[in-house]
Amino acid sequence: MGKRVFVGLSGGVDSALACALLVERGYDVTAIYMRNWSRDLPGFKCPWADELADAERVAVSLGVDLEVWDFEQEYKDTVVDYLVDAYAHGRTPNPDVMCNQTIKFGSFADRAFGQGADFIATGHYARVEQPSEKDGQARLLRAVDEHKDQTYFLWRVGAEVFSRTLFPVGDIRDKAEVRRMCAERGLGVANKPDSDGICFVGPVGIRTFLLDSLERRAGDIVEWETGKVLGHHDGAFLYTVGQRRGLDLGGGPARYVVSTDVDANVVYVTADRNCPGLWCHDLEVEDAHWVSGQPPRKGELLVRTRHTGELRRAVVEPLDAGRARVSFPEPVRTVAPGQSAVFYEGLVCLGGGIVAKSVALG
Repeated sequence: MGKRVFVGLSGGVDSALACALLVERGYDVTAIYMRNWSRDLPGFKCPWADELADAERVAVSLGVDLEVWDFEQEYKDTVVDYLVDAYAHGRTPNPDVMCNQTIKFGSFADRAFGQGADFIATGHYARVEQPSEKDGQARLLRAVDEHKDQTYFLWRVGAEVFSRTLFPVGDIRDKAEVRRMCAERGLGVANKPDSDGICFVGPVGIRTFLLDSLERRAGDIVEWETGKVLGHHDGAFLYTVGQRRGLDLGGGPARYVVSTDVDANVVYVTADRNCPGLWCHDLEVEDAHWVSGQPPRKGELLVRTRHTGELRRAVVEPLDAGRARVSFPEPVRTVAPGQSAVFYEGLVCLGGGIVAKSVALG
């Protein structure tokens, strides 16, 4: 009771309910709207002003103060530039992972604690088990709603921040219940659609955003098995492993991207879903981060390689220099370089890393 909480209030359903629950539980709540991006793109007007207006209405209805904190430059430097650079080098990055590390649980957390907050809070679907006397470490747990669980995006945040973090919606069974609870409280956002994809790209799509940021380069689409040129593209950086749509190869069978070579500007594709290049048994991971600060011993863990993707058992071997090797007992779909591999022990998110390479079957 009375503990001071700074809650990130985005104007969406989840953060609105998180803020309401904190007020109801007796916390001293200050709401913060994080202005992370306001640039308009061709065919897309950034909705930040509308989101702020929704956040203001929620704050008024709850009787809490709302402040606007500008993190736009930090966001540009650590999230947008990271995404563009990764694509330019043939990787498929996850900007939400970087946003959580550098902005929401970085700049925002630092400023909040600097102004006297006991806790920060967001509308993420996740849970925290607070430090015990036994080990003194907070632990990040998957949300009750496995379909909405967002620990996949939180693996770069440390236990010291989680020890002062609240996730009020992490214990709620599903999004329908979250919407119902918002409606009951008259917060005015219960029917807002979920935000999908990359927030600052919007409905224009990643292709349009990248062609607005990187130089268009015509190149060949080549059949992986034969080396035959099947078509052409505007830049190998526009494609990712496993992609099927957007190849524009006319009629014939569906084809899938097996790999890209951004230096040679070539995209390799196959019509065979069982093509060895689309399957792997090992992953090489770099830039690993462990929530506790210490890597686990080599052993079997649960591994997730995409948000809401299947949790698969694999042997994870931490190596030196922030690297790790992940070995699956059965072949799995190849993971695009730049994506996250996130490791769990039961419900506990231990950490993760950036996929550097999938060891293909063929």
